[in-house]
Amino acid sequence: MAILADLHLHSSYSGDSDASMEEMIQKAIAAGLNTVCFTEHVDLDYPLRHGEPENIFTLNADSFLYELLGYKNKYADQIEVLFGLECGMQPHLSKENAKIIKDHEYDFILGSVHLCGGEDPYYDEFFEGKDEEAVLRQYFEETYQNIRALGNFDSLAHLDYMIRYTKTLDKKYEYAKYQDILDKILNHLIDRDKALELNTGSLRKGMDECNPCKDVIKRYKELGGEMITVGSDAHRPEEVASGFDKASQLLTDCGFKYYTVFSGRIPMFKKL
Repeated sequence: MAILADLHLHSSYSGDSDASMEEMIQKAIAAGLNTVCFTEHVDLDYPLRHGEPENIFTLNADSFLYELLGYKNKYADQIEVLFGLECGMQPHLSKENAKIIKDHEYDFILGSVHLCGGEDPYYDEFFEGKDEEAVLRQYFEETYQNIRALGNFDSLAHLDYMIRYTKTLDKKYEYAKYQDILDKILNHLIDRDKALELNTGSLRKGMDECNPCKDVIKRYKELGGEMITVGSDAHRPEEVASGFDKASQLLTDCGFKYYTVFSGRIPMFKKL
């Protein structure tokens, strides 16, 4: 496995995980990684569902950092543990999100888009009465708006996240159908020295492709993109570094010789 850094992990500090941070680190060590980054969720104005707490995707960053520093020191001779954030982007939240990012000295900021029209496609009812291709285009349009509104992030997470939850699009989704808007997104990232994340979480759902798909990764390279971060999007220890062999081969096939690791918000290139 050529990829030795998992830059997208969640622990119990994220509202959708109950994983022990230490168990995640131990799993990473067992998998042969030399770097992990915990990118806990902050997703303000997330639409609540029945029974969910109001603060499901808010973060106690002080407690998170305190625990992380303890493990960073404990495992310093075995693995590098980085302090990150996955910031859910919405244009009207850009100022508030920017303040949250500046409040702590993070190593790495993932910018992500989980909502489309204020709803999360994670839930089946999102697609009721909707044309899947139309809402996917809407999702990409909103992603473009978001990355223009919030500049203070390092890598764009799981660009075609919605594909994980559609009923049919994972079988017929093609970069070419959305080339106009996807190229806008990719060029914006490249022009502003932002990385693109290769997220392997979709593979655990039985999909053949990572997020984003191979054609998008290839196009990013063609347009001049050089910075790819890799994350498993793990919410449980057994998911750490899952699909990394496939991710490594995909990047090589697309012409990449390096992947990128951020520490102190500074990108470093690691050989595949």
